Amino acid sequence: MPFRELSGKLVEAQVVPGQRLFSQRGAMVGYRGEVTFTPNVQGGQGGLMSMIGRRVAGEATPLMTVEGNGTVMFGHGGHHIEVINLDGDTLCVEADRLLAFDGSLEQGTLFLGRDGGVLGMVRGQVSGQGLFTTTLTGRGSVAVMAHGGILQLPLTPGHRVHVDPQAYVAHFGDVRNKLSSALGWRDMVGRGSGEAFQLELSGNGAVFVQASEEKL
Repeated sequence: MPFRELSGKLVEAQVVPGQRLFSQRGAMVGYRGEVTFTPNVQGGQGGLMSMIGRRVAGEATPLMTVEGNGTVMFGHGGHHIEVINLDGDTLCVEADRLLAFDGSLEQGTLFLGRDGGVLGMVRGQVSGQGLFTTTLTGRGSVAVMAHGGILQLPLTPGHRVHVDPQAYVAHFGDVRNKLSSALGWRDMVGRGSGEAFQLELSGNGAVFVQASEEKL
């Protein structure tokens, strides 16, 4: 169920009978046709256990189930919106950045300690993400929110990309990440840039960064 970008801050989704999508509560700004919006109590695709896991992890954002026949416009807080299309990949993204996504995508929760060990946990604290992040897996579209626009940085084998942890938005593909310290002698004498930590990503896929270090 692809999304169509109406502007940098609004997207439109086509809703057809027999299919559904999920959105953040309060994200609908208008619709045409026969469309229903109901609070989601099953945690999206993945069922009750997926919902429980995300709530325990603090990664649960209230969702609406959107069904029917028509078109729906989404936007939230004036944030920039980027549409990411998945083709069997797994997208790692913060739950509060999810504006709307295909109901066919399977939701899960990733413990950051698994994705980078202890430094993965430290990364969560440095970036403000906490210890867990949300995953979406399958084929479909996801609309994510960010401050000031989003840039997609491709990742290819043998090459690494470094980003500010607070500018990180999401990533997909076979990607490994770790937190590295940029602290050097210049920082010790007060001449550093202030960027004490960097998020180092490698593998095959893409990482998305926002033009800001501000959380939503």
